[in-house]
Amino acid sequence: MKGGLVLEPSWCGGLDLQREILGADGGPDQFRLWWLGQSGFLLRWDGHFLLFDPYLSDSLSEKYAATDKPHVRLSERVIDPAMLGMVRLVTSSHLHTDHLDAATLRPLAAAAGGLRLVLPGANEAAARERLGEDAAIEYLSVEEGGTREVGVFRFTAVAAAHNEIERDELGRCRFLSFVVRFGPFCVWHSGDTLWHDGLVAALRAARPDLVMVPINGNDPARRVAGNLNGTEAAALAKACGARMAVPHHFGMFAFNTADPREFVEACGRLQQPCRVLRGGESLTLTAEAAGGAVRGL
Repeated sequence: MKGGLVLEPSWCGGLDLQREILGADGGPDQFRLWWLGQSGFLLRWDGHFLLFDPYLSDSLSEKYAATDKPHVRLSERVIDPAMLGMVRLVTSSHLHTDHLDAATLRPLAAAAGGLRLVLPGANEAAARERLGEDAAIEYLSVEEGGTREVGVFRFTAVAAAHNEIERDELGRCRFLSFVVRFGPFCVWHSGDTLWHDGLVAALRAARPDLVMVPINGNDPARRVAGNLNGTEAAALAKACGARMAVPHHFGMFAFNTADPREFVEACGRLQQPCRVLRGGESLTLTAEAAGGAVRGL
């Protein structure tokens, strides 16, 4: 136990995880979702891949090693980004390094032979500078309330408050979350956010099948700011009618984590279905027309 958090070992990683991802296709009536640590999730549906906000390096631990805010890791990365060459579509909800990491995205782009990166338009110039113009990355910017279709996936951008809804000089949101529709499914990836009225309204309208929600909270005393805690995350999932809620943003850095039991207990009180994944673990969600089942694999 570290900092009150009960750490579970990774489900699988490395070559075993790569093999599992490649062999996981179940057809159009279900999708599979792996948690890759922090806010990173890999979604596979009908042979198509989408990677949300991956952080698969030690860049932050190295950057802050000699400072008063060391990023001491609680868990190892579950897979080398160079092993994810099947992925060619990625999101970045904002510019914080655990959501836009050059040490993850550059080797991923090289392995895939090119990436398409969905991100806030307000962040495109900074992302290009961070990732380098030599990286094989196509930038697909989107604005609050806007939509963008990329292959089989349709993205709708929803403002995120981290800690507030922050805009650039053109009025564009610097922090976004993404509602994504594909086939019969709809999911929401929160990025980093607190509760705000516009968020609730947008999610109630979308009624996502699955939501990926942060639970590390907003605690200036711990120098942690800008996210829902477990109770708030459970309430948001219930408010938008999600069939399943999966927590993230815990278990990676000692100074910036949370015990997922608060989230699970709150979901239990609200009768909100939820699932806590270990690093590299997945769940499968089937279409409601096919029974609406959720399976852990």
